[in-house]
Parts: sequence; C-alpha cells; structure tokens
Amino acid sequence: MQALYPFNVRVYGLLLNEQNELLISDEQEYGKRFSKFPGGGLEYGEGLREGLRREYFEECMIEVEVLGHVYTTDFYEHSYFNDSQIISIYYQVINKEPFTLNFKARAFDFDETEGEVLQSFRWVPISNMKVSDLTFKTDQIALAEFLKRKTSP
Repeated sequence: MQALYPFNVRVYGLLLNEQNELLISDEQEYGKRFSKFPGGGLEYGEGLREGLRREYFEECMIEVEVLGHVYTTDFYEHSYFNDSQIISIYYQVINKEPFTLNFKARAFDFDETEGEVLQSFRWVPISNMKVSDLTFKTDQIALAEFLKRKTSP
C-alpha cells in the first residue's frame, strides 16, 4: 500500500576543511544539473547520523564524524525528482581520514560524460560561498545558518 503523503527524509553534511573551504557535490541526474552538499536519502531502519556516515562513504569513499546539527527543513519542500515531500537534516561533519577523491576546480567538471548519475566534488572557500551557488532552497538555508554561526561572536 502506497503512503497517502509520501515523505522523503534526506541527510546532508557540511564539511569544512583546514583551509576554510566547504565540500560541494556537483551532480547530474535525469538530465538535471545541481550543486549541493554531500548526502542523500535515509534508508528504512537507519538513524540520521548512521545514514549520513553511509552516504559520505558511498559518495566520497571516506569515514566522517558527525559533529552537530546545523538545520532541519521547516517549510514545505516538494521533491525536484518525484512527487514526495522532502525533509532534509543538515549536520556539520569532519573527515576521519585523508580524502582520495579527485577534486575539481570548476562546477560540473565530470570525469565521465555519460551515465544516469554524474558526480564531481570541489572545495569552495567559505569566504567566496554564496547561497546562490547551491541549487536547492534547503541547502541554501542550511548554508546561511552555517555561515551565521561561523561569523557570530
């Protein structure tokens, strides 16, 4: 039986490196391009922090430690991809080991040119980061909340 009101719970991590740069994931899926924080959908039976660690490992091949909550969606957000309501939870994370990813300097600089899902990662200096650099409203609000905390005394 299909739920009357399908919810899609998603969890994302804001990772700030020692050079004060945030990790951004540039992706292309179903012909749509978007920039967001690494993370994704929670699987049934999974806790938020567990799901975030799994997502980081799947996407970035790295173990992360979840530091603290940044933002949870507090408005209605319709999915970009299907007919569900998105609930997104954002945490600050740190890597527990060095990255082995090939980081890019430009957005959407994919190594592969074909496939259902394309993804690349880049570091953006927090001083240059603008909410408009991110595609989704929830990511934009999470970034604004994160930046407020970083700049307040």
